[in-house]
Amino acid sequence: MQLRFLAGAVGAIGLLAATCAAAAPNGRSAPPVTTVAASPFSNFFAMFSAVPRTTVEFPGNHKPGTIIISTQQRRLYLVLGNGQALRYGIGVGRDGFTWSGRTTITDKREWPDWTPPEQMLKRRPDLPHHMAGGPDNPLGARAMYLGDTMYRIHGSNEPQTIGTAASSGCIRLTNDDVIDLYNRVKVGTTVIVQQ
Repeated sequence: MQLRFLAGAVGAIGLLAATCAAAAPNGRSAPPVTTVAASPFSNFFAMFSAVPRTTVEFPGNHKPGTIIISTQQRRLYLVLGNGQALRYGIGVGRDGFTWSGRTTITDKREWPDWTPPEQMLKRRPDLPHHMAGGPDNPLGARAMYLGDTMYRIHGSNEPQTIGTAASSGCIRLTNDDVIDLYNRVKVGTTVIVQQ
């Protein structure tokens, strides 16, 4: 009976409960896990997610509030201070679309519209030229725009891509995680992307 209910619940929420297939970074064991809830479904999703949001040890001298992105680990760290950070699983750019550097968040938007850049439309003429924000939009529930680039930290309507290299250079989080991050950071936040 309980198993049937659980299977029904997973089916009912469809893609939102999809799981990722990411390995632990560098094969090391993970530090103690503390899940931070951002919505009523956070704990439910964490049961199925291969990349749960957790508080981890994070030594270094980065200012609290700084975002450090490790494209190799496929993890985003929000520095909390006192040697800790909040770690999120992310999707990153596929081969040929990776980048690194230091920038800032220059804009934040809820349920953002999406206009694919011309280079993307040349590669993928099947894409729409513009898409209004909403659950079907590939930018997901929130977007944080990085510098004067076309890159963003954004949500995704494809949670199964978290932990993979599948984007055109943007950093993807689950919608639940991107809402949590969006609520914690502001315009002007420093973002450091490392390979």
